[in-house]
Amino acid sequence: MELVQRCLQGDQRAQYELYSKYSQAMFNVCLRMMRSREEAEDALQNAFVDIFRKLDSFRAEATLGAWIKRIVVNHCINSLKKKKLLTADLMDHHGPHVEPHYECRFDTQQEVTRIKNAIQQLPEGYRVVFSLYALEGYDHKEIAEIMQISEGGSKSQYSRARHKLKSILTNEESAA
Repeated sequence: MELVQRCLQGDQRAQYELYSKYSQAMFNVCLRMMRSREEAEDALQNAFVDIFRKLDSFRAEATLGAWIKRIVVNHCINSLKKKKLLTADLMDHHGPHVEPHYECRFDTQQEVTRIKNAIQQLPEGYRVVFSLYALEGYDHKEIAEIMQISEGGSKSQYSRARHKLKSILTNEESAA
């Protein structure tokens, strides 16, 4: 709470400290939700502008990290919605082509990369719900509120995402 107070007083070192403390974790959240590194970077920067602008509304009802994460997630979702309104989302039907890299043995990092690439191939709705539930730890009720969908819709999207992800990974294995 002291860090927040210092930020509110205009202490630039405190603002830098807050950004440094949370930016990497929040960038990872953005990266999982957005389709590209550039979109994730933009979302992170814009979210932190909002965080500093809204810092006076932080009431310590949750941890500072949870409060920041909620703003970042909401910003990512809003960015995705704006993008969808501006352009036809062809990526849902023609996801980015990822050349899988296979060797005779897989190590853990290769598996993680393979799964991350598969997640990025999911249609936007599936990807966002999957990321929020499986990677960020939100429950379906919270996801429904954030995305303005029904709780059943969240569960359905998550289930479909899991099946699609399994299909993508299985097809990659059989292609190898």
